[in-house]
Amino acid sequence: MGRAAAVRRLLAAGALACLVCLVAACAGVEGARPDAPTERPTTSPSPTRSPAATDEPGSVRATPPPTITLIVVGDVMLGRGVAAVHADPTATLRPMARFLRRADITVGTLESTLSTDGAPTQGGDSFAADPAVLRGLAASGFDALSLANNHVGDYGEGALLATLREFRGSDITSFGAGRDLASATRAAVVERDGVRVGLLGFNAIGETPRATASTPGALSVRMPPRTGPLRRDDLAHVLGAVRDLDARVDVVVVLPHWGTQYTHVPEPVQRRVGRRLVDAGADLVVGGHPHWVQSLQRHRGATIAHSLGNFVFDMDFMEQTMEGVALTATITGGEVVDVDLAPYRMDPTFTPRLLRGDAARAVLADVWSGG
Repeated sequence: MGRAAAVRRLLAAGALACLVCLVAACAGVEGARPDAPTERPTTSPSPTRSPAATDEPGSVRATPPPTITLIVVGDVMLGRGVAAVHADPTATLRPMARFLRRADITVGTLESTLSTDGAPTQGGDSFAADPAVLRGLAASGFDALSLANNHVGDYGEGALLATLREFRGSDITSFGAGRDLASATRAAVVERDGVRVGLLGFNAIGETPRATASTPGALSVRMPPRTGPLRRDDLAHVLGAVRDLDARVDVVVVLPHWGTQYTHVPEPVQRRVGRRLVDAGADLVVGGHPHWVQSLQRHRGATIAHSLGNFVFDMDFMEQTMEGVALTATITGGEVVDVDLAPYRMDPTFTPRLLRGDAARAVLADVWSGG
């Protein structure tokens, strides 16, 4: 970030210093912020500001900086078992739509293609959704979706390119994959109330082809545990993209697809790479892929959420894969000043619903159990 932004981040760090302390008194609420009262506001997330007022003749009170909210949810997969249960797979989003739409910007990861134009590359674990789901996702509040994951290439190059075309004709911006490395590296930039938020995603799990200078795929970083030792050239490319993005926007959000499945504990390399992303200018890092919630980390005033768990996914074979947390970041004056977690659980039809009381505390305890 720029020098002025760095100063603002140091000031904002004090407001977030207690993020990792779990509040016990979160009964009766949808979610909990670990360092503050847990009751959610009932007003709009972006209140209308009053005109500047005068304290005395000839003086004008400074207009408060704009405040916006960003919601990030976990992995979304609207094919296979979800489509088998629902004629319209986006019906799973309806109970959460009001929650998602109250944010100024809502983001997730689409973990599938939107085409079967090709042969499945991962057998029964090849995921594809009907392209019509983009309309339902937009209606539910989604503004941007990361395609940087290990399933967007499940039906080959043709299906990946078809998926990119579907997004170009929709109301949702995609990022993290493209026709070549340059387009896969290109961030999504969403502006609300004069605040510019940049979104960058990368895949560290493999399976989806790596985008190159001349071939389509996902922006990728080869790193443990799935794709060998950490490749410094891959990471340097992503860190350079973060720095470039930081020079153009107020807030940088990075969505890595990384880590080990079915554990609450992040890999040590996730922690190291997360810190490097923040050092390069990321204000918020929100990971996916483990299918379980994982712990939060703080570094230089920024939050690194290693995994939010599944949001919509047909993984009903264990309790932990049916629950997750939605992360709400409050942004004031171009700085992330607050982070809040809202636990949810999918019902037997893979429909997520916000949790309260003991059920909410149980999911939050899973987050903090990852250390």
